[in-house]
Amino acid sequence: NPDKSEEYINIIKNKITDLRVKKSEFLVSNGYDMDFLEMHYNCNTCKDTGFVNNKRCSCYKQKLIKLYYNDSDLKHILKTNNFDNFNFEYFTNEKTDFHSDTPRKNIKKILDKMWHFIENFNKTDENFMFIGNPGTGKTFLSNCIAKELLDRGNFVVYRTADELIQNLRSIKFSNDKHLEDIIINCDLLIIDDLGTESINEFSKVELFNFINKKLLMRKKMIISSTTV
Repeated sequence: NPDKSEEYINIIKNKITDLRVKKSEFLVSNGYDMDFLEMHYNCNTCKDTGFVNNKRCSCYKQKLIKLYYNDSDLKHILKTNNFDNFNFEYFTNEKTDFHSDTPRKNIKKILDKMWHFIENFNKTDENFMFIGNPGTGKTFLSNCIAKELLDRGNFVVYRTADELIQNLRSIKFSNDKHLEDIIINCDLLIIDDLGTESINEFSKVELFNFINKKLLMRKKMIISSTTV
């Protein structure tokens, strides 16, 4: 009988409504919010899955960026070493010997190149080597690039040449697979002060093999050095 069925459905609906009201009253009377028993998400956009329509949610990207910052060893220095603090006034607008451009014009050209690298990071296999006297801004520029890429969700790792050699020792003699994974598979490795490290046969061979491996794997690097 359709009428009986509809009546039965209405009875069930009323019972459900009554139970919901009683549940809410019980929670409130015991000091809980009415929605205490409902599922609560840290991110309502993706419901804590990390993905929306098969794409990374913004919450996923933010957690990834935070993780990458912590692993990069650059977290604190990048508060000051960034493009917001890049000052062209440090570069003279007077021509120097053997150069057709002034240092200021030259650094602007370099920055244009670096921004192109950043904007097309996932489409390029470019590597860069910054060579110059101490105090000319090689490390600062490397850090500026690192911050931009980290903020876009790329895994950037910074090592001085000495630190890198110590890492290579740990990988070779202690079989540190986690460390190897970090310095090999990071999106960008910055090697600072190449040429100032203590050189012996081990460091020469291991450093050459490591850089060669990175190049073969098309893993990007920025290397700074005071020597050619």
